[in-house]
Amino acid sequence: MNGRNGKQTKRHEGIRRVTPLRMLRAVGILAIWLLIWQGVYQAVGKDVLFASPVQVVLRFAHLITLRDFWQTVATTLGRIMAGLSLGILVGVGLAILTSASRLVSDFLSPLVGIVKSTPVTSFIVLAMLWIARGRVPVFISFLMVLPIIWANVSEGIRRRDTKLLEMAAVFRMGRMHRLRRVDVPMVLPYFMAAFNSALGLAWKAGITAEVISNPAFSIGGRIYDAKVYLETTDLFVWTA
Repeated sequence: MNGRNGKQTKRHEGIRRVTPLRMLRAVGILAIWLLIWQGVYQAVGKDVLFASPVQVVLRFAHLITLRDFWQTVATTLGRIMAGLSLGILVGVGLAILTSASRLVSDFLSPLVGIVKSTPVTSFIVLAMLWIARGRVPVFISFLMVLPIIWANVSEGIRRRDTKLLEMAAVFRMGRMHRLRRVDVPMVLPYFMAAFNSALGLAWKAGITAEVISNPAFSIGGRIYDAKVYLETTDLFVWTA
């Protein structure tokens, strides 16, 4: 017991000693990148083409005091999270459905290929013809998330451990009990891998859709306005 406690104490002391060094290293790396940023700004020499770190910080400090800034950020986040959530729900549902029926899987599988191979801008332009501009980012985020969740969860379902499934059948586990204790834990790693990819893709695709469709109160719309009016500092701030 004393030996174990001693090892744990040494481990905790090691963590306490390393943490300040890691923080110092992180600050140093950040400082170096800021110096590189400032160096590029001075080399370019034109504010209309490149903004300095100081300009971006000062502009950001001003924008966060405005109500429109927070409304824009919240609206964009709401749109993208709505598309992400819808993509997850439909993707998981389709994965379960296509895993249960080979006929349904063969019928719907071309849809995945179409979504993956078609440029996102084509979907955005088409969506602008079908739905209101404010809903275009939701639809595009949903469309980009759907095939990733669908494919990964389907793979997780196919790769379930047959021995565990047989054991669940031997012990006559109820459907919900087996789902909670056996199925979900085996599929969850595949879902989490898909979620990590889908989250970034939903954000990028959603902002792209906002830049093109330019709905009210959108980060993409602010980026587009910054480009039109050559407000490079605002472009850096909204990108950040």
